[in-house]
Amino acid sequence: FGVLTVSDSCAQGKAEDTSGPNLKRLLCDFQALGVKQEEVITACVPDGIESVQTVLRKWCDELKLSLVLTTGGTGFSPRDLTPEATRPLLDREAPGMVVAMLAKSLSITPMAMLSRPACGVRKTTVIVNLPGSKKGSQECLEIILPALPHALDLLTNRTEQVSTLHTQMAGDPPLTYTCPHGLAKEGHTKSGRRAKEDFHNVAARPRHSPYPMLPVEQVIRIIMEHTPTTLPEGECHTLLDALGHVIAQDVCAAFPLPSFPASVKDGYAVIASDGPGLRSVIAPVVAGQMSSVTVVPGTAARITTGAPLPPGADAVVEVEDTELVEKTEDGCEEKVICILSPIKCGQDIRPIGCDIAEGQLVLSRGDKLGPSELGLLAAVGVTKARVFRSPLVGVMSTGNEVASPGECLEPGKIYDSNRVALMAAIREQGFRGMDMGIALDSNESLIRHLEKGLDEADVIVTTGGVSMGEKDLLKPVLEEEFGAVIHFGRVLMKPGKPATFATLEWKGVRKLVFALPGNPVSAVVTFYLLVLPALRKMAGWPNPHPAHISAKLGSAVNLDPRPEYHRAVLSWTEGDTLPIAVSTGNQCSSCLLSLRSSNALLQLPMGTEGVPRLEAGTVVKAMLIGPWV
Repeated sequence: FGVLTVSDSCAQGKAEDTSGPNLKRLLCDFQALGVKQEEVITACVPDGIESVQTVLRKWCDELKLSLVLTTGGTGFSPRDLTPEATRPLLDREAPGMVVAMLAKSLSITPMAMLSRPACGVRKTTVIVNLPGSKKGSQECLEIILPALPHALDLLTNRTEQVSTLHTQMAGDPPLTYTCPHGLAKEGHTKSGRRAKEDFHNVAARPRHSPYPMLPVEQVIRIIMEHTPTTLPEGECHTLLDALGHVIAQDVCAAFPLPSFPASVKDGYAVIASDGPGLRSVIAPVVAGQMSSVTVVPGTAARITTGAPLPPGADAVVEVEDTELVEKTEDGCEEKVICILSPIKCGQDIRPIGCDIAEGQLVLSRGDKLGPSELGLLAAVGVTKARVFRSPLVGVMSTGNEVASPGECLEPGKIYDSNRVALMAAIREQGFRGMDMGIALDSNESLIRHLEKGLDEADVIVTTGGVSMGEKDLLKPVLEEEFGAVIHFGRVLMKPGKPATFATLEWKGVRKLVFALPGNPVSAVVTFYLLVLPALRKMAGWPNPHPAHISAKLGSAVNLDPRPEYHRAVLSWTEGDTLPIAVSTGNQCSSCLLSLRSSNALLQLPMGTEGVPRLEAGTVVKAMLIGPWV
């Protein structure tokens, strides 16, 4: 596979090539092609027919690549000559690809009519011209990706794969998706499945999930790309109510702090040039009051910490550097003291604005408001802060077998722990939760609960109904009844494989939907891993991802064929440079006890024949989900 960037500016080093590396990533992420990073070669050449044709001839005729993508040079500029360089080299053109890309692009922007791509085949190589921009090239590639595996099978005469696809396409019932190779694109995925709620024809359900299993890193990237940076409107809160929010405005000091020269110590305000020796003590100066006394040579004014420096004084001597020489007649006041140490001008005085200057920026838009930040706002006289609105999260459980705690538990039913755990996690993380109740396994119940939740919530989090069961209806309901785009439907992880992420437009507003697995542990783990970063991004957090640290295994751990997020308790022991991670025991996805007291998820690699387990003392990465023990 090859990716060729055609750009004068990139070839000359005047601009960064972002499109080429992105196209390489998309090819490697698309599991149906089975492309590895090292199997994709890249190059960058200046605009021009000869430079483009030289690379195309080498890649097609000498290296015999299966697919070559070019990006750039397809527009109307005088140097945009990539199609003119490509067409003479093609044995056969592929106008269907051109039409598909242009049709999709025109639905996004009318400027797409200015694109002039060429697509076709040279010997056994498919060549596709894509736009030069990162966004445009990705959108066009995502349109043709589903057809590329079949095209390459046809070109290389892979008769078995071609026959299998044709049989599936003509099956009864036919696949609703025109290419079942598994679209791992970051725009949406479609599923081949039976008609909605057709329980009588259960034999027609797919035996394998139509959703490609994507790695955790990729699904997190997909989620963050489709999550708005912040909610559009902000809110004005009193300081204590703003705790935990992200400030939506810059705050500058309206006055200096301190606004007067202030004493740093309890002692005496003096004139430095008087030096050590005797001083007559005059009226005291206390914090919170401006003194009317003036310090003159030979005198000292008694002063408290934080009190304004009286006129005439230019230094403060602390009590410990003096001794009492004479009291007043009643013995209650100091009359004469002796200063024992040398004095410097400005000694133990906080000058005006030494902490915060007038007009100084004290908090920036995007800063998270903790106790210290709120104290800072109070110090500069701010009483209310404009913050980014925290998303409202609707939480819904699904399943005929689920009952609310406190209800009479009928045979075959279980109490719903997912809503309680997720609502508590949402609240603990500083967000607002909304209880959407339990939806039954029927289209009508799911639609009714979702509509109510979408009317109020910014994000919907559901549990259950997303696996391969005959009553797992949530994905088709989201697609068919709400027009949702499902961005992924399976994740390469344990627990949480069926986790699903979708977006939809509801009454003109974009909504995020996280359909999490029904097993309690899976639901909680995928909340911290997938949902929480999106909520933080919407709330304006500059770094929305959970904190990760290194930890040592306290005991040996057997590895799973999938990457695992192992529940553990981290604790420090004296003398250790890293915390010790102790497993919480049985890691079954339905075993809630494995979450008890856990404060971390250990990121364990998938097991192999060579490395089936990790021994005690092995250092692993841990994602923090709770307080230290």
